Amino acid sequence: MKKLAVLLFFFLLTEYAKAGTTDTVEVYSNAMHKNIKCVIVKPSAYDEKSFRYPVVYLLHGYSGNYAQWINTCPALATKADEMNAIIVCPDGGFGSWYFDSPVDSSIRYETFVSDELVSYIDAKYASIADRRHRAITGLSMGGHGAMYLAIRHRDKYGAAGSTSGGVDFTPFPKNWDIAKDLGDYSSHQQLWQQHTVISQANNLKNRELSIIVDCGIDDFFLQVNRNLHQALLEKKIDHDYIERPGGHDGPYWANSILYQLLFFQQYFSGEK
Repeated sequence: MKKLAVLLFFFLLTEYAKAGTTDTVEVYSNAMHKNIKCVIVKPSAYDEKSFRYPVVYLLHGYSGNYAQWINTCPALATKADEMNAIIVCPDGGFGSWYFDSPVDSSIRYETFVSDELVSYIDAKYASIADRRHRAITGLSMGGHGAMYLAIRHRDKYGAAGSTSGGVDFTPFPKNWDIAKDLGDYSSHQQLWQQHTVISQANNLKNRELSIIVDCGIDDFFLQVNRNLHQALLEKKIDHDYIERPGGHDGPYWANSILYQLLFFQQYFSGEK
């Protein structure tokens, strides 16, 4: 029994040692004239001299920040190692929804994430700088952001996901300060619709993106995710769609992201 305990200890120590390294950096946004914090997770074998890595961007939810994902799912460091990939978690502001606001010129998170941040990562890290090795996903507001950005920037991302995503926020006109960035819904309905994932999906053609979408059956965003799923089916756009027990909370996201990262790993290897 003692020998077994010693072996287990060394096994766990070895597995822990394999976990990737986590850093917090500040990336300057010319569009918003400020530094923005990002968590960067690199695999433990990271070697910028002899190897280049695919990149997964993870977007946080409303009222979250750059640290939300690593706090929600500490296993990300191990997953970076298993995938041999870089994971990037940018700060998306308290409630930006990851678009460039037509109302407030200080809100330019679409430009930041899909232009400035992608350029920064490709310049500073040993990334594979093409869409075939770049994926993006997120939770809640970040699920909307990931799908919205991927559809609008298909030259940057080859795969996209959403977990518990607010992929259509028009049924919630009074929530999450969206009116602050798009104007009052009653007077700007077309503008609101243009900034939703479900509207942007009309621009998609099959196989332009590898897509995975999931939502818990007790989530208040379940119906809008079902609507997106149906819209993609009607357009005959291949995608993975999952409903599982769970609500709009950390335990669901911590579990969900493991499936999504496996999906991206298969995508990077050519299986998806």
